[in-house]
Amino acid sequence: MNIPMSWLKDYVPIRCDIETFVDRMTMSGSKVETYEELGKEINKVVVGKILSIEKHPNADKLVITKVDVGEEVLQIVTGANNISEGDYVPVALNGSTLPGGIKIKTGKLRGIESQGMMCSIEELGFDRTDYPEAPEHGIYIFQQEYPLGKDVKEIFGLNDIVVEYEITSNRPDCFSVVGIAREVAATFNEPFGYPEIFVDEKGGNVSDYISVEIENKELCPRYAARVIKNVKIEPSPKWMRQRLLAAGIRPINNIVDITNYVMLEMGQPMHAFDLSKLEKKKIVVRNAKPGEKTMTLDGEERNLDESMLLITDGEKPLAIAGVMGGEETKVTEETNTILFESANFNGANIRVTAKKLGLRTDASVKYSKGLDPNIVIDALNRAAQLVVELGAGEVVSGIVDVYPNKREPKTISYSIEKINALLGTSLSEDEIIDYLTRLEFKVNKEAKTVTIPTFRPDIEGNADLAEEVARLYGYDKIETTLETGTPTVGKRSYSQNIEYIIKDTIEAQGFYEIMNYSFESPKVFDKLNIKEDSDLRKVITISNPLGEDFSIMRTQTLNGMLTSLSTNYNRRNEEAFLYELGKVYIPKELPLKELPEEINKLTIGMYGKVDFYDLKGVVEVLFEKLGMDSKVEYDLKQDLTWMHPGRTAIISINKKEIGYIGEVHPDVAKNYEIDTRVYIGVIDVPSIIEYANLEREYKPLPKYPAVTRDIAMLVEDTMPVKDIEKIIKQRGGKVLESYKLFDVYKGKQIEEGYKSVAYSITFRASDRTLTEEEVNKTMKKILNGLEGLGAKLRS
Repeated sequence: MNIPMSWLKDYVPIRCDIETFVDRMTMSGSKVETYEELGKEINKVVVGKILSIEKHPNADKLVITKVDVGEEVLQIVTGANNISEGDYVPVALNGSTLPGGIKIKTGKLRGIESQGMMCSIEELGFDRTDYPEAPEHGIYIFQQEYPLGKDVKEIFGLNDIVVEYEITSNRPDCFSVVGIAREVAATFNEPFGYPEIFVDEKGGNVSDYISVEIENKELCPRYAARVIKNVKIEPSPKWMRQRLLAAGIRPINNIVDITNYVMLEMGQPMHAFDLSKLEKKKIVVRNAKPGEKTMTLDGEERNLDESMLLITDGEKPLAIAGVMGGEETKVTEETNTILFESANFNGANIRVTAKKLGLRTDASVKYSKGLDPNIVIDALNRAAQLVVELGAGEVVSGIVDVYPNKREPKTISYSIEKINALLGTSLSEDEIIDYLTRLEFKVNKEAKTVTIPTFRPDIEGNADLAEEVARLYGYDKIETTLETGTPTVGKRSYSQNIEYIIKDTIEAQGFYEIMNYSFESPKVFDKLNIKEDSDLRKVITISNPLGEDFSIMRTQTLNGMLTSLSTNYNRRNEEAFLYELGKVYIPKELPLKELPEEINKLTIGMYGKVDFYDLKGVVEVLFEKLGMDSKVEYDLKQDLTWMHPGRTAIISINKKEIGYIGEVHPDVAKNYEIDTRVYIGVIDVPSIIEYANLEREYKPLPKYPAVTRDIAMLVEDTMPVKDIEKIIKQRGGKVLESYKLFDVYKGKQIEEGYKSVAYSITFRASDRTLTEEEVNKTMKKILNGLEGLGAKLRS
């Protein structure tokens, strides 16, 4: 919100420089984003009076003028044709600067010296909407006489400073000049002068002109109206236009400007209706009917629904309450009688209505914060007062005010001990009462109660009172104190610790973490070659997506990983090693009736000088780190349509699938514009957490020697070595220490359809030296088991 300092000074004295002001205001809770010194780019531009005008001897379209600027008379050459002798004009002197970095210096035009420049309104940074009286493409001529040599910045309202405040949602009272002035007074302990409002009524009775009925009192707690007759539509005076411009609002005409001025000053949006265009002289506030439409002031036809609140004449809509007025009853130059509306609407309803219509206005923004209904009449009377001051019309006596359930100030108890305990201070009761009184809180010292004004709905208890005291006392003055009570030791939960180990282990192997959106496009399923009847296509659809590419919640993490790998590949990175810990969203049923399952997945992706076994090695290191390596099994997996059918393995523990690893199907890689082999692993993180074992058992170094035997066998080419190792492990017994595959051979000496597999098997006992007989007995068990698989021992 932008507020000129000159406007604030109408209600509270400000006795410090701007830097001190913005620092103190920010520290007291009214955060200042920035401030702008108006007219900073304009220097040495003054009022001048044209004394004479002569034709230029060397140019038909130029004239030579003599201009009195107070201390001297300048000769200025110009091509302007709208000036006359005796005109008062803005003059840029030699060495002056104008907006846009333009510098004016003495020079010659067609051989004649020109000692400055007379300025148009555009050259001073304005346009004709700001100053309607300005000529089009001509020198601006002042409408009255000013002292010669006077700096024009003061005349154009450019000797001001505009401060931009960031107002939090819990402080709707600060969305106004009066609200910020109240905060300034409390911060600097200065007197606050509320605007003096007096309305000069001209007789008549407002009830003869209009009646008001509220059908939905929950969405419209209060509605008030005044009638202005004999209206004169004309431009607003300069002082009002300057303040509106400084606050970021374009002046339109006196009536519209008054409503905008009051909205800025008091924080209460208003609207003006052309009363003659109301067929029935009544206002009915009701909800829209199904299929109802209305044309708003911006010329757009709006489709309404039953949740939206309307201002009507009993039948047709006149305005969308709290958002925008209607085209049919807008104020025009022919308007003679107007109805001023000042009302209070339910903030949540206005916010939803504005969002549904895609119509965000200054009024809707203010209403959505939740305004105080008790400012309605002050705003209405302030508008009527300005109408009289501007000579814009005559105020009919009386106000129509429908306010069925008045909001009363609430009273809460306070405790000096609790406030000091919360802040770590030792302030006296009188000091605390002083701070609260500055904020217009009424304190009853005997009863230990505070009555809160209705414009402060955010104050509910001692914690809120302590915050108010702290910001006025000064956070920088509160001394550091030691924590009291039993401190809570922060630490990771078991699942967080597992996730930390996962990240640490994967990154230690050279991988980089990525994060992808949980929102995706439905097109990714075709891109991944996922079957039409796959459960992965049963997705949660987002009701208000940013677009089709972000319209569903993902049920798989492959698309994000492959997209990231594709980006690296197409930027000519020779290799990429990425991982992601992210969730997929699996609905329990569709349409959605309860929250979906959010399952965390570890996704590993890589390409470059790597193969399947590199990826398997990464996963094995992780499982070993988590104490899961002895439980994990790998089996061939052929039914994943996005994976290579012969180079994909499923990962399982106790016959429960927890993930898979393998090479991406070449067609899918092609869909992602990756022209090399890509390897992906996806593992269920909750399963990792379930089976992980972080406990470690100490085993002393062996005292007794080991015995190693090597065996080579012929097996069918299709037999996975996993089956062989399973037999070795089962039949090796307690004396089996380890086994290692050291050779796989297929060649001329091996018959077609078979391969030679060789293992080194190590035996050791922890309590004795093994005998040859014990080792042979164990080896015989192993060989018998292998023969059962069809293996033939090679001699």
